[in-house]
Amino acid sequence: MPTAIAVTSADMELPAQDERTVPATVLRDLDKRPLGDALAQLQALVEQHGHVIVVSSAAAPAGVTQRLHTLRSLMESDRIALFRPELPPLGIAVLARQLRQLASCDLGPGVLASAGRLLTHYIHAGAVLGSVARLDRVPVGLKAHAKSWVPGSQFAVVAHPEPRLVRVGPDTTLAGPEFGTWMLLAKGQLQSDWPAGLASTWGTHGLREVPLPAESARWWGTGKVIEFCGYLADPSVLYQLVASVRQSSCHWCGIDLIGDRCVFCSATPPGREPPAPRALEQRAPA
Repeated sequence: MPTAIAVTSADMELPAQDERTVPATVLRDLDKRPLGDALAQLQALVEQHGHVIVVSSAAAPAGVTQRLHTLRSLMESDRIALFRPELPPLGIAVLARQLRQLASCDLGPGVLASAGRLLTHYIHAGAVLGSVARLDRVPVGLKAHAKSWVPGSQFAVVAHPEPRLVRVGPDTTLAGPEFGTWMLLAKGQLQSDWPAGLASTWGTHGLREVPLPAESARWWGTGKVIEFCGYLADPSVLYQLVASVRQSSCHWCGIDLIGDRCVFCSATPPGREPPAPRALEQRAPA
């Protein structure tokens, strides 16, 4: 049974792009459901799949994040990985689908969960906004703030991998990935043809549209948004990226992983523990 990939809202489960993509488990209304119901669902997932990777957005309600940590603590389990990368909601949904694509491959749960951090580097996520007055995820200058009050103004923003903000004009463009990608669009309360032109500038293999995630308006600070995301769609390419990275074993729980921090038990290699504060070092005996 493949490792379970869970998301915290139904709109984070994008349609599968191939028959091998496993479905996501939706942990609905975690901040509203009785604690016992959510605990039973997560326990059943662990018993059925062995390990669970929960992918959530930083824009999710605070109650959802608190409930996830509560559930993990109550279960006292090191078989649940909580992954909340600094990506916009559409990028989170794309990353969750990539993990679903890889879940059917011969990757251990630790390697699969660690792959989330690796694949994040290959996601180019941004949006076209009708206002940046309430945008706090990307640095916004005073001029942009002032122009956001001008009727009809639109701004193009890249939030990841490198933040950038420009005012949309006839010749406006943004630097894109240096590798072939697909592009996904999610339209909110904004009309603009600019993202389609960006897809052509980036040389994407194709353009697809999905509904705007419910958390996007909170993340971008406005409902007048068209979110876009450039991503790798070929599962064989995703697999090669992950499989090419050296694997190691967690010294605490023994699970195989990539990187220097276990995503299940949070242990780091003994030689890479954070240094003691300077004040404590000075008091330590020779």
